[in-house]
Amino acid sequence: MPVVTIVLVFLLSVVVTAFVARLLPFKVPLPLLQIAAGALLSAAGFDVEFDPHLFLLLFIPPLLFLDGWRIPKGAFFRDWKPILALAIGLVFFTVLGMGWFIEWLVPAMPLAVAFALAAILSPTDPVAVGAMTANAPLPPRVMHILEGESLLNDATGLVCFTFAVGAAMTGAFSPTVASLSFLKVAGGGALAGVAVAALIGRLNRWLVRRTGEEPGTQILVSLLVPFAAYLAAEHVHVSGILAAAVAGIAMHYGELSGRPLAATRMQRTAVWNTVQTALNGIIFVLLGEQLPAMVRRLPEAASASGTGNDVTHLVGYVVVITLMLGALRFAWVWISIRLTMFRAAIRGEPVEAPRTRLLAVIATAGVRGAITLAGILTLPLALPDGSPFPARDVAVFIAMGVILLSLLIASIGLPLLTRGLEAQLPEPGRRDTEAHARMAAAESALRRLDRVLAEPLLDVQAEAARAEAAVTVRDVYQRHIDYGDLSGEPAEDVQRVAEAERRLRLVALDAERDTLYRLRRAQVIDDEVHQKLVHQIDLMEAGLKAAR
Repeated sequence: MPVVTIVLVFLLSVVVTAFVARLLPFKVPLPLLQIAAGALLSAAGFDVEFDPHLFLLLFIPPLLFLDGWRIPKGAFFRDWKPILALAIGLVFFTVLGMGWFIEWLVPAMPLAVAFALAAILSPTDPVAVGAMTANAPLPPRVMHILEGESLLNDATGLVCFTFAVGAAMTGAFSPTVASLSFLKVAGGGALAGVAVAALIGRLNRWLVRRTGEEPGTQILVSLLVPFAAYLAAEHVHVSGILAAAVAGIAMHYGELSGRPLAATRMQRTAVWNTVQTALNGIIFVLLGEQLPAMVRRLPEAASASGTGNDVTHLVGYVVVITLMLGALRFAWVWISIRLTMFRAAIRGEPVEAPRTRLLAVIATAGVRGAITLAGILTLPLALPDGSPFPARDVAVFIAMGVILLSLLIASIGLPLLTRGLEAQLPEPGRRDTEAHARMAAAESALRRLDRVLAEPLLDVQAEAARAEAAVTVRDVYQRHIDYGDLSGEPAEDVQRVAEAERRLRLVALDAERDTLYRLRRAQVIDDEVHQKLVHQIDLMEAGLKAAR
């Protein structure tokens, strides 16, 4: 089947399932509908040959780059300890615990293969986590920690997976070599992401200063950066996935000093939202399309598992392993929090223990997805001596079953567990920083208006129109300062006054935006406040320019 046809059918499936999810009288998580759509396509004869390496290249870098770009950096770096505890500590804990458990549970699976399966099951998926929490809003800090974890744990899990597969292929494993290689792969991936983002950002700003900024070109540049970071990292044999995520974080900081035009930001946001919707949807449709083939291989997998042809044993393995993954995740979070409380108590600091329900939310949100699917399908078909790779079909079935079951548990469990949690309250201090940012931006706008009005115009009528418009604009910003009143910006009947007001408003908005970027660079406000206020200014500027 032509590739163009496959892409178009998948995109159509994404659109149809999005409308179906809104039309249904009851809530069904969109990923589950998309998986069902993929299964229907396969049952109808739509067959796609899944290439895991191509999948990792086309789908994962842009999504991780976007997550890295948009994740609130203040929250990310403030909570770096719990994020790393989940992204690295929990992955190693899961690989060790689940590796031994799977080897005991599935008699036909060698220990190295069990560790490989545990490793590829250890990372949570940012796409799946975001999709499952869309209808189950979490407390902001919990959401930030989950986003940070899923952003970084892919590299840890894939490195562990690579070493486990290598041990299964060669029969040799060295913890020292594995640890050094992990540091090289992870650290090299992060450095590659920063280097690529910095190089492209610097070159792009140099060209923009000399040629001017064209939004379409800038959007294409942003779309190419994650692939450049991924391919550059893979070329030097470090983590391309981590490079793409770190490149997104680095691009965010690069733009604080060399910000693009409002038109570029708004158009780019719309394009990236579309790309994100399309790629997320295609991932789940593709997962569903693989289901019938997995079901057809069930008898072979059951036979290879050492349980005869009893398929129910395989299904039982999936259920038990999924529950065990959740139990290990809950235990790790509980132990980490207790240790944190113990250290705080030693220092004499007051600390409040989180509710058990919140720990259950974090455990339930550990959804597996695209990384697990792509990784498990890269298992070799044969060993170096030509014999079949042991228990490959069993590992593939278990991995895909865990993906589906974790999605199902999260789609049902998260709305129940999060009911009543105070998810919409802002984080401490955010209201104060937002009010301060609004005040500083309005004061900066008034100062720049005064400088512009101090410059005389040759045209007397234009001077009079500008003076009259200035009264209106100054009144709006003074209300912002005095009352925080953001409503009511009266229109003028006289065209000349309206045009003068429009130009002064654009000048004032530019001053507001400059101040917001200055406050963000000085870390007076966090990313969420900065992005919210800049987006509001961009919308007002776009409206004023459209009215020209």
